Amino acid sequence: MRIDPLTRRLFMVLALAAGTSLAAAPALARDAAPPASTAMPASANALPAQLSDFTAYVNGVRKQFDVPGIAVAIVKDGKVVMEKGFGVRTYGQGGKADAPVDAHTIFAIASNTKAFTAASLSMLADEGKLNMGDRVIDHLPWFRMSDPYITHEMRIRDLLAHHSGLSLGAGDLLYWPTTDYTTKQVIQHLAHVPIKNGFRERYFYDNILFGVAELVIENVSGESYQHFLKTRFFEPLGMHDTRFNFHYIQPSDHDVATGYAKYDFKDLKPVAKLAWANNSGAGGIYSSVHDMAKWIIAQLDGGVYGKNADGSAKRLFSEKRHEEMWSVQTAIHPRKSKIPELAAIAPDYAGYGEGWHLSEFRGHKVVYHTGGWPGFVSRVTMIPDMKLGMVVLTNQQSGAAFQAVTYRILDAYMHAPKTDWTAVYAKAVAQSKAKADESWAKHEAARDKHSKPSLPLSGYAGTYRDPWYGDVDIRKEGGHLVMQFSHTKQLLGDMKPWQHDTFIVRWRDRSLNADAFVTFALNADGHVREMRIKPVSPRTDFSFDFQDLRLKPVKKDD
Repeated sequence: MRIDPLTRRLFMVLALAAGTSLAAAPALARDAAPPASTAMPASANALPAQLSDFTAYVNGVRKQFDVPGIAVAIVKDGKVVMEKGFGVRTYGQGGKADAPVDAHTIFAIASNTKAFTAASLSMLADEGKLNMGDRVIDHLPWFRMSDPYITHEMRIRDLLAHHSGLSLGAGDLLYWPTTDYTTKQVIQHLAHVPIKNGFRERYFYDNILFGVAELVIENVSGESYQHFLKTRFFEPLGMHDTRFNFHYIQPSDHDVATGYAKYDFKDLKPVAKLAWANNSGAGGIYSSVHDMAKWIIAQLDGGVYGKNADGSAKRLFSEKRHEEMWSVQTAIHPRKSKIPELAAIAPDYAGYGEGWHLSEFRGHKVVYHTGGWPGFVSRVTMIPDMKLGMVVLTNQQSGAAFQAVTYRILDAYMHAPKTDWTAVYAKAVAQSKAKADESWAKHEAARDKHSKPSLPLSGYAGTYRDPWYGDVDIRKEGGHLVMQFSHTKQLLGDMKPWQHDTFIVRWRDRSLNADAFVTFALNADGHVREMRIKPVSPRTDFSFDFQDLRLKPVKKDD
């Protein structure tokens, strides 16, 4: 899930109607993209007149937010009225033509996977194999949180509602960037992840408990999560473009988007593929707008996806479970934006159900989710009372792009005055960048440039251990310190003195955008007692939960 950090904060936390993207946005230089590729089962006349310039609008969004490719599908009254690709899925192929996006182009949908996990548990509840009120330990006896009361009281539905007491993104470093832990090992480490909030008290987005949900599904169903999704969703719905994760993409799958990110928040380059195989319940699925439209139609139909030979409805899950998934489990307090256009659409209420965000827009209930991944961000949105749904998939980490496209569609169907959402979200991007620049300027102003580390560099070298992550190694190399997270290959960086006993680690993989302050605390004898890490920039993705690490030196005899 490595995306423009502030953008990911948008879809994971602020994906409310008043949310803003925080990605930097240089202009797209790849204007000469191939023509948009289109597949439209219904007539284009079914679209509102306000969308007559939709192709030009989306290409304007691409240019403003530097997004190579976008795919969009719209469904209305049980029919697909548009599915279309804009721009390219891969560009700069060494003389070859840039590959265009179409309705079948496969993108990572990241956290939009969570709704499939919630629906899987609902299916098993319908079959009487579990109850959503069951304790997690009834199905996974070894499951532990760091608080014994929460361990005992955690119910299946709590895994889906983001109110466990964990802080924002807690434990994400166990699998993001890619680690060598197994899914079970990730969940076993939960026993040491700190609880910072009251149980069922407040909304704090997490990913790790969806990994627990994945293991519950496997334990109860007796089959792998991959096989469960394939046989219970992908095959019945005819989602032939959809893959469990990147490892399941076949050599014959040629229509696959490449993800792009802003290295150092500025230079657009392709990023490495990610599977997230050790937390598949939270994210991992790759799909197309053609397939996601089928998923949206089934959702809007309450889980119905066709008829049996006797005329009865084919169902994924019951009407009751559908209603529960779309009911607020955890309240969210909407934030007012300082941008007038976004403040004006701030929702009157917001909450999280089971795998879905719930809110309102212009008096209509909104059911939606967003997803963020290295090189990919996306949004699925449904307006139940209008039987309207849409999905926007992109291959760049700009939440501003999918927001601008989504709100243009919503305005058109709600006959609202036309708003230039591209300009609105460009303001949001500029605002967040200015805040980050201001934060850095404050750090610079507070820095004592004449200070020096208290110890020789060798005095900081060694292995440091955190109770929930594991080991972080620091070694002296070529006159400076190098940091390596032992279970995370990508977290390899060079450390430079900042002031006193604080250094800055700059990761060699510049797509991470997660440079951090590293501060050492010394004991009375002048030896390191503890090491703490904190992201340098507020634009760093919250899944780099460095601040939760409590790293202490490991003695040689340990």
